[in-house]
Amino acid sequence: MNEQNILLSKKRRYIRDINSAFIILPLVLLPLIIEWILNNMQVGFFVKNKEIFLFLDILYIVIARFALLDTALYIFSHNSHSTNATLMRIVMLYLEITLITILYYAMVFHIFDVFSLFHLTADLSPQNLAIVHKHNFITAFYISTVTFTTLGSGDWLPQTLNAMIAVSSEVILGVIQGGVFVAIIIYGHQNRKEVIEEIKTISPNNKKF
Repeated sequence: MNEQNILLSKKRRYIRDINSAFIILPLVLLPLIIEWILNNMQVGFFVKNKEIFLFLDILYIVIARFALLDTALYIFSHNSHSTNATLMRIVMLYLEITLITILYYAMVFHIFDVFSLFHLTADLSPQNLAIVHKHNFITAFYISTVTFTTLGSGDWLPQTLNAMIAVSSEVILGVIQGGVFVAIIIYGHQNRKEVIEEIKTISPNNKKF
Protein backbone atom coordinates (compact mmCIF):
# COMPACT_ATOMS: atom_id res chain seq x y z
CA MET A 1 0.00 0.00 0.00
CA ASN A 2 2.87 2.33 0.85
CA GLU A 3 4.54 1.66 -2.52
CA GLN A 4 1.28 2.47 -4.31
CA ASN A 5 1.09 5.81 -2.48
CA ILE A 6 4.65 6.61 -3.51
CA LEU A 7 3.88 5.80 -7.15
CA LEU A 8 0.75 7.98 -7.07
CA SER A 9 2.76 10.79 -5.48
CA LYS A 10 5.34 10.57 -8.26
CA LYS A 11 2.64 10.74 -10.94
CA ARG A 12 1.30 13.98 -9.43
CA ARG A 13 4.70 15.67 -9.67
CA TYR A 14 6.41 17.21 -12.70
CA ILE A 15 9.83 16.98 -11.03
CA ARG A 16 10.54 13.45 -9.91
CA ASP A 17 14.33 13.24 -9.74
CA ILE A 18 17.43 15.37 -9.27
CA ASN A 19 18.46 15.38 -12.94
CA SER A 20 15.19 16.87 -14.15
CA ALA A 21 15.13 19.31 -11.20
CA PHE A 22 18.40 20.92 -12.28
CA ILE A 23 16.86 21.69 -15.68
CA ILE A 24 13.31 22.64 -14.65
CA LEU A 25 14.01 24.85 -11.61
CA PRO A 26 15.37 27.84 -13.61
CA LEU A 27 11.92 28.12 -15.25
CA VAL A 28 10.86 29.88 -12.05
CA LEU A 29 12.48 32.99 -13.56
CA LEU A 30 10.31 32.87 -16.70
CA PRO A 31 7.53 35.21 -15.44
CA LEU A 32 10.12 37.89 -14.67
CA ILE A 33 11.55 37.64 -18.17
CA ILE A 34 8.05 38.16 -19.57
CA GLU A 35 7.58 41.07 -17.16
CA TRP A 36 10.87 42.63 -18.27
CA ILE A 37 9.75 42.43 -21.91
CA LEU A 38 6.40 43.97 -20.97
CA ASN A 39 8.23 46.74 -19.14
CA ASN A 40 10.14 47.61 -22.32
CA MET A 41 7.15 47.35 -24.66
CA GLN A 42 4.37 48.86 -22.51
CA VAL A 43 6.19 51.40 -20.37
CA GLY A 44 3.13 53.51 -19.49
CA PHE A 45 1.02 50.54 -18.47
CA PHE A 46 3.85 49.04 -16.43
CA VAL A 47 4.66 52.29 -14.63
CA LYS A 48 0.98 52.84 -13.83
CA ASN A 49 0.64 49.39 -12.26
CA LYS A 50 4.18 48.79 -11.01
CA GLU A 51 3.15 48.57 -7.34
CA ILE A 52 0.71 45.79 -8.21
CA PHE A 53 3.32 44.00 -10.32
CA LEU A 54 5.89 44.24 -7.53
CA PHE A 55 3.48 42.84 -4.94
CA LEU A 56 2.53 39.96 -7.27
CA ASP A 57 6.22 39.25 -7.91
CA ILE A 58 6.86 38.95 -4.18
CA LEU A 59 3.81 36.72 -3.66
CA TYR A 60 4.84 34.53 -6.59
CA ILE A 61 8.40 33.89 -5.39
CA VAL A 62 7.24 33.07 -1.85
CA ILE A 63 4.82 30.45 -3.20
CA ALA A 64 7.35 29.19 -5.76
CA ARG A 65 10.11 28.92 -3.16
CA PHE A 66 8.00 26.78 -0.85
CA ALA A 67 7.12 24.63 -3.86
CA LEU A 68 10.84 24.30 -4.69
CA LEU A 69 11.60 23.43 -1.09
CA ASP A 70 8.87 20.80 -1.12
CA THR A 71 10.29 19.42 -4.36
CA ALA A 72 13.80 19.25 -2.97
CA LEU A 73 12.60 17.48 0.18
CA TYR A 74 10.57 15.06 -1.94
CA ILE A 75 13.56 14.24 -4.13
CA PHE A 76 15.77 13.81 -1.10
CA SER A 77 13.34 11.48 0.67
CA HIS A 78 12.74 9.34 -2.44
CA ASN A 79 16.38 8.81 -3.39
CA SER A 80 19.03 6.62 -1.86
CA HIS A 81 21.18 9.20 -0.04
CA SER A 82 23.71 6.90 1.57
CA THR A 83 26.57 7.86 -0.75
CA ASN A 84 28.71 10.97 -0.85
CA ALA A 85 27.86 11.47 -4.54
CA THR A 86 24.14 11.67 -3.84
CA LEU A 87 24.64 14.00 -0.90
CA MET A 88 26.76 16.24 -3.14
CA ARG A 89 23.99 16.34 -5.74
CA ILE A 90 21.52 17.36 -3.03
CA VAL A 91 23.90 20.14 -1.97
CA MET A 92 24.20 21.31 -5.59
CA LEU A 93 20.40 21.29 -5.92
CA TYR A 94 20.09 23.50 -2.85
CA LEU A 95 22.79 25.81 -4.19
CA GLU A 96 20.81 26.12 -7.41
CA ILE A 97 17.63 27.00 -5.49
CA THR A 98 19.63 29.60 -3.53
CA LEU A 99 21.07 31.17 -6.68
CA ILE A 100 17.67 31.20 -8.38
CA THR A 101 16.11 32.98 -5.39
CA ILE A 102 18.88 35.57 -5.18
CA LEU A 103 18.75 36.12 -8.93
CA TYR A 104 14.96 36.45 -8.86
CA TYR A 105 15.00 39.22 -6.27
CA ALA A 106 17.90 40.90 -8.08
CA MET A 107 15.87 40.92 -11.29
CA VAL A 108 12.87 42.36 -9.42
CA PHE A 109 14.99 45.13 -7.90
CA HIS A 110 16.50 45.83 -11.32
CA ILE A 111 13.17 45.95 -13.18
CA PHE A 112 11.63 48.32 -10.64
CA ASP A 113 14.78 50.46 -10.44
CA VAL A 114 16.96 49.65 -7.48
CA PHE A 115 17.57 53.34 -6.76
CA SER A 116 13.83 53.98 -6.47
CA LEU A 117 13.37 51.06 -4.09
CA PHE A 118 16.48 51.59 -1.96
CA HIS A 119 18.42 54.46 -0.46
CA LEU A 120 22.22 54.27 -0.37
CA THR A 121 23.54 55.29 3.04
CA ALA A 122 27.22 54.55 2.39
CA ASP A 123 29.52 57.54 1.91
CA LEU A 124 30.99 56.91 -1.54
CA SER A 125 33.21 59.13 -3.62
CA PRO A 126 31.57 60.73 -6.69
CA GLN A 127 33.52 58.36 -8.97
CA ASN A 128 32.42 55.22 -7.13
CA LEU A 129 28.86 56.50 -6.86
CA ALA A 130 28.77 57.00 -10.63
CA ILE A 131 29.99 53.43 -11.14
CA VAL A 132 27.30 52.08 -8.81
CA HIS A 133 24.60 53.98 -10.72
CA LYS A 134 25.99 52.71 -14.02
CA HIS A 135 25.84 49.04 -13.01
CA ASN A 136 22.24 48.81 -11.85
CA PHE A 137 21.91 45.03 -12.06
CA ILE A 138 25.17 44.30 -10.21
CA THR A 139 23.96 46.64 -7.47
CA ALA A 140 20.61 44.82 -7.36
CA PHE A 141 22.36 41.44 -7.20
CA TYR A 142 24.54 42.66 -4.32
CA ILE A 143 21.51 43.89 -2.36
CA SER A 144 19.70 40.61 -2.98
CA THR A 145 22.71 38.53 -1.89
CA VAL A 146 23.25 40.54 1.29
CA THR A 147 19.54 40.34 2.09
CA PHE A 148 19.14 36.61 1.44
CA THR A 149 22.19 35.70 3.49
CA THR A 150 21.00 38.06 6.28
CA LEU A 151 24.42 39.69 6.23
CA GLY A 152 22.81 43.05 6.93
CA SER A 153 25.56 45.49 5.96
CA GLY A 154 23.07 48.36 6.25
CA ASP A 155 24.37 50.36 3.29
CA TRP A 156 21.08 50.02 1.37
CA LEU A 157 17.78 50.83 3.07
CA PRO A 158 14.33 50.13 1.54
CA GLN A 159 12.41 53.35 0.98
CA THR A 160 9.03 52.06 -0.21
CA LEU A 161 6.50 49.78 1.45
CA ASN A 162 6.81 47.11 -1.25
CA ALA A 163 10.61 47.24 -1.00
CA MET A 164 10.28 46.60 2.74
CA ILE A 165 7.96 43.65 2.04
CA ALA A 166 10.39 42.31 -0.58
CA VAL A 167 13.34 42.52 1.81
CA SER A 168 11.35 40.91 4.64
CA SER A 169 10.22 38.02 2.44
CA GLU A 170 13.74 37.40 1.11
CA VAL A 171 15.20 37.36 4.62
CA ILE A 172 12.56 34.87 5.78
CA LEU A 173 13.21 32.62 2.77
CA GLY A 174 16.94 32.79 3.42
CA VAL A 175 16.59 31.82 7.08
CA ILE A 176 14.21 28.95 6.26
CA GLN A 177 16.45 27.59 3.52
CA GLY A 178 19.53 27.74 5.72
CA GLY A 179 17.80 25.82 8.49
CA VAL A 180 16.37 23.16 6.19
CA PHE A 181 19.71 22.77 4.41
CA VAL A 182 21.55 22.06 7.67
CA ALA A 183 18.81 19.64 8.77
CA ILE A 184 19.01 17.70 5.50
CA ILE A 185 22.80 17.44 5.61
CA ILE A 186 22.66 16.14 9.20
CA TYR A 187 19.88 13.69 8.30
CA GLY A 188 21.78 12.53 5.22
CA HIS A 189 24.94 11.78 7.18
CA GLN A 190 22.99 9.99 9.92
CA ASN A 191 21.20 7.90 7.30
CA ARG A 192 24.50 7.06 5.64
CA LYS A 193 25.97 5.89 8.94
CA GLU A 194 22.94 3.68 9.55
CA VAL A 195 23.29 2.12 6.09
CA ILE A 196 27.01 1.51 6.63
CA GLU A 197 26.39 -0.10 10.02
CA GLU A 198 23.70 -2.31 8.49
CA ILE A 199 26.08 -3.42 5.71
CA LYS A 200 28.79 -4.13 8.27
CA THR A 201 26.35 -6.25 10.26
CA ILE A 202 25.39 -8.23 7.15
CA SER A 203 28.97 -8.49 5.86
CA PRO A 204 31.37 -8.07 8.80
CA ASN A 205 34.38 -8.93 6.58
CA ASN A 206 33.66 -6.12 4.14
CA LYS A 207 36.49 -3.56 4.51
CA LYS A 208 35.27 -0.98 1.98
CA PHE A 209 33.61 1.16 4.68
